Amino acid sequence: MDRRSFIKNASLGGLGAAAATALATPAIAQGNPKVTWRLTSSFPKSLDTIYGGAEVLSKYVSEATDGNFQIQVFAAGEIVPGLQAADATAAGTVEACHTVAYYYWGKDPSWALGSAVPFALNARGMNAWHYHGGGIDMFNEFLGAQGLIGFPAGNTGVQMGGWFRKEIKTVADMKGLKMRVGGFAGKVMERLGLVPQQLAGGDIYPALEKGTIDAAEWVGPYDDEKLGFYKVAPYYYYPGWWEGGPTVHAMFNKAAYEGLPKAYQSLLRTASQATDANMLQKYDYLNPSAIKRLVAAGAKLSPFSPEILSACFDKANEVYAEMEASNPTFKKIWGSIKAFRAEYYLNAQIAEYNYDTFMMIQQRNGKV
Repeated sequence: MDRRSFIKNASLGGLGAAAATALATPAIAQGNPKVTWRLTSSFPKSLDTIYGGAEVLSKYVSEATDGNFQIQVFAAGEIVPGLQAADATAAGTVEACHTVAYYYWGKDPSWALGSAVPFALNARGMNAWHYHGGGIDMFNEFLGAQGLIGFPAGNTGVQMGGWFRKEIKTVADMKGLKMRVGGFAGKVMERLGLVPQQLAGGDIYPALEKGTIDAAEWVGPYDDEKLGFYKVAPYYYYPGWWEGGPTVHAMFNKAAYEGLPKAYQSLLRTASQATDANMLQKYDYLNPSAIKRLVAAGAKLSPFSPEILSACFDKANEVYAEMEASNPTFKKIWGSIKAFRAEYYLNAQIAEYNYDTFMMIQQRNGKV
């Protein structure tokens, strides 16, 4: 090898070594400032699905930033009670929360529209509206006035109708019942004589056990089994018509979010969407075995009667009409959901419904 070739190759080798050294520290890590946030959950640690969603979000964010963006997760009650999570975030007590928007419907019914309202969309439909029907932006117009910004970060799928201490066969059986029910579904049931109660998850079992309430809805088989409701209220009804596809939100203090680097803002949106998908997948995997265990343990599984469902549907539409007449924000968001709902269920009854129905028949016949 001549002198000139040796020098040229040596120089290239040196440059390669220098490049390798530079690449040893990931480029993304070099531009990631240290950020530590606190997140308060609306849920107890015992619920690894819905509470666990916040931990999944925190994990995704930390891993993507080489540990530079840390979100410390606190269970309901560790910083503030579960039903005050959004308030604490808006006030800046914490930077973030993981909660369900309908918990705050009492301030303005528009809150509930970001999560679930009676006889609206199922989980797939709700996600379609959020991500591709303008739902995220529309709901964030509302949240922005509260000092918040939020993104879907979980969904349970259609929920169960709840646990009752006695059988509920007719509308008349609902009169006078005290029931823990989230969102403003209670406002609908109230018109049929039921007395709605709003309690955080950890308070439901003691209230049922003592008879302070007569019934309670929570989520579905897996979470309900963990909270042990079947031991004190054996009648388990379905479906939870008020929660066809309830979105769980990651909400952030708006000023804190806007103070983040753009890359971190983007990461929170992406990690929230990944958490959203992960939670629904986890419920879909865990609920089938849980419902079998609950029935084996004595849960008496029954559908709500057509009479009850029809009466609730009619009352829900009465409530919607009143809210649309008095609340422009509610009217705007609900109008968007309603328009998509009509199209969604038109399409869903074609291929999806027929395929699922056929497969369910095969399952009942022992062929699946």
